[in-house]
Amino acid sequence: MALAYRKENALNAICPYFTMFPLEYPNKIIKKYKKQRPVVLDPFCGRGTTLFSARTFGVSAWGIDSSPVAVAVARAKLASCDPMSPIELAENILSKVDPNKIPNTPFFRVAYHSDTLRDICALREGLSKLPLDTDSSVILRAAILGALHGPLARNIDNMSYFSNQMPRTYASKPDYAVRFWSERGMSPPKVDVLRVLRRKIERLVGLSSGIPDTFKQVIQGDSRSADVFQSLNMRPSLIITSPPYYGMKTYVQDQWLRNWFLGGPESVDYSSGSQLDHSGKDTFSKSLGEVWRNIAKCASESNDLHMYVRFGIIPSASVNAKEIFRNSLEESNILWRLISVRAADSAEAGKRQAHQMRTGSSAAIEYDFHVERI
Repeated sequence: MALAYRKENALNAICPYFTMFPLEYPNKIIKKYKKQRPVVLDPFCGRGTTLFSARTFGVSAWGIDSSPVAVAVARAKLASCDPMSPIELAENILSKVDPNKIPNTPFFRVAYHSDTLRDICALREGLSKLPLDTDSSVILRAAILGALHGPLARNIDNMSYFSNQMPRTYASKPDYAVRFWSERGMSPPKVDVLRVLRRKIERLVGLSSGIPDTFKQVIQGDSRSADVFQSLNMRPSLIITSPPYYGMKTYVQDQWLRNWFLGGPESVDYSSGSQLDHSGKDTFSKSLGEVWRNIAKCASESNDLHMYVRFGIIPSASVNAKEIFRNSLEESNILWRLISVRAADSAEAGKRQAHQMRTGSSAAIEYDFHVERI
């Protein structure tokens, strides 16, 4: 059985999300360093694959990401509770909360059945008003994000998503989606939200009970900012990360619907947000170099600092990924030793970002870099 589909890894699949590496990648690295009891850091933690791996091996882990969606999903990878707890929380919210705001745009009217949308909005408002987050609310929030949009099932009893036909990993833009559904005469199904959540959460196999509960934290922030790293009260010694593809600028827009559920606007925000500068390969290298510099400065000077980076480019960007990465190391003004550069496993392997984005061309070539601070 492939590692990504083992029962103990079910929690890692709580929400489909863009990812550049499968669980095997951080597992292999952390296993190598486990005896040294490293403090793992992923400055572009995305859906938290590195953090889940660190938790599995019982080592401390930190994650940083500028996206509230990524942070919400990553935090769920570090949570533990009885499966009934988030289900009971959902039942309680749905029985008590009458939502004050239900979107009435053309998109929302065709994306969701009115009863389904009412329940989604009740959960949205109920979770936002909780005085404190618990592991149950963290799990429930991530499970809802994972079920918010996706493909239709042939049988209504087998529905895994709340929406009309949409991709799983990113939300269609409103105008395109409405036109797509209208041209095909597609109406949103009346989905039993609680039933979908119950089936989803119960499949998480005890929410990874038995996995070591190590010190962990997920921070929402821009890794280019040195201030973000001041929240780390443990000095990292092992970095495992995968920065955004060079040329991939639509992370914010692609996650607009999940961002809405977390309190964002009910329309697409086309601003760039807090992300690396993609205006050119030199500015991108400089932007990425700021992250490497912050990491080096917050790490212990007495300990070895190893950094494993999987990095690539989108097929339409005619640039050299190796050159950009090497330039980013120079831009950091930190002395690094490049230990190895290898072609990553095929970008078609697993649920890879290049495949999910459906670029219309072959998957981008990715490289695995291993560098050490001198």
